[in-house]
Amino acid sequence: MLLSGLLNSLRNVRPAMMTARESLFGSGNFGFGGVFSPVLLEFVRNVGKQNPMKYKRGMPSRCLRRWIDKPAEYTTNKISFRKLGGRDPVTGRVVVSTIGGGHKQKYRWVLFTRHVPKNEPMVERVHSVNYDPCRTARIAMAVTGDQKRWILASENMKAGDLIRSTSDIPLIPVRPQEGDAWPLGALPLGTVVHNVEMFPKEGGMFARAAGTCCQILRKLGDRVIVQVPSKREVSLSRECMATVGRVSNVDHNKEHIGSAQRNRWLGNRPHSGLWHRKDGYCGRKVRPLPPLKVYDKIKPSEPPVYKLTMG
Repeated sequence: MLLSGLLNSLRNVRPAMMTARESLFGSGNFGFGGVFSPVLLEFVRNVGKQNPMKYKRGMPSRCLRRWIDKPAEYTTNKISFRKLGGRDPVTGRVVVSTIGGGHKQKYRWVLFTRHVPKNEPMVERVHSVNYDPCRTARIAMAVTGDQKRWILASENMKAGDLIRSTSDIPLIPVRPQEGDAWPLGALPLGTVVHNVEMFPKEGGMFARAAGTCCQILRKLGDRVIVQVPSKREVSLSRECMATVGRVSNVDHNKEHIGSAQRNRWLGNRPHSGLWHRKDGYCGRKVRPLPPLKVYDKIKPSEPPVYKLTMG
């Protein structure tokens, strides 16, 4: 009697376990030809939504170096971050095998936006020019009133300098000084600038690395043609802000790493070491520059509305 009762209870438990399994994983073998249930599919879709960043093929490898959780309000204090080590932040799989390790670092929240309201220019004093381990350029502490922020330092910027930011575009081009931020339409032709915005009020995107700069070539109506560090010409709005001068730490590209151990301190892992014969990809290639690229936000057109009648 005891044995028969135990067998009957096991027979009742097995269908309940199979029902719970099928509700989560669907019918069939999970991962081997089985069909995903709606519950599991919804769970898989929501895994990637927990983190806004998701690696895509072609993204720069620097996106897989660090994961920074910025606070809600801006701060000039050093921020701790989590190193990714070349792994995808969602799946955890190794995407770039030459990234990993390195010395401990702290992140400095640099503001690339120099836009101010019109007819309200802002003058700031450079408190200090500091080293930033997370970027090649030097950063400067700009102070005005009871506010302070980190910005990119220009080539000859030093402590005590006064820098000006304005959004006005006069009829006659201004005579800019290094470190000042002006709209592209207010600067004369041939001016060397950095931290150039791609779209107005969205922060600088071009020429932010050490020693890089852009040059204003010509103006066509409400557009300004700028040559970016890759020698390509782009067409930007005349209201895009730019900082006068080159980015600091100009001799960064001439600096030698010196040893393999220092390269590990910088967070770079050795390559696979697989030897391959030098082919045509190593030779010099003379190619024409790509055509002019226009950066302009076009409002998406509204879909047409069709009215159906029963006539």
